[in-house]
Amino acid sequence: VQLQASGGGLVQAGGSLRLSCAASGTTFGLNAVGWYRQAPGKQREVVARISSDRTSDYADAVKGRFTISRDIRGNTLYLQMNSLKPEDTAIYYCNLIKRTGQYWGQGTLVTVSS
Repeated sequence: VQLQASGGGLVQAGGSLRLSCAASGTTFGLNAVGWYRQAPGKQREVVARISSDRTSDYADAVKGRFTISRDIRGNTLYLQMNSLKPEDTAIYYCNLIKRTGQYWGQGTLVTVSS
């Protein structure tokens, strides 16, 4: 199982980015999935998740600005990020939880300039 995150980059405050996470060797299916981030000097934190019962939840800091979704075929996970702020700067990781274990993407860097 491999997860490949992409879509990060440098954007000005107020801008948008869409992160993607492609799965190989498996599909996201109806398993619990999520996006996490880790800013310099800070611990990794949850950004958004979709549980196995398809409910989604978001960190308070991103509610109303970020949207997590996955495609119908279940091969790609997305994170649409709007109204970005400098404090959103971090490495973003995708995550998949299956019965066989927990899997992480390699991370994609998002930098928001003020």
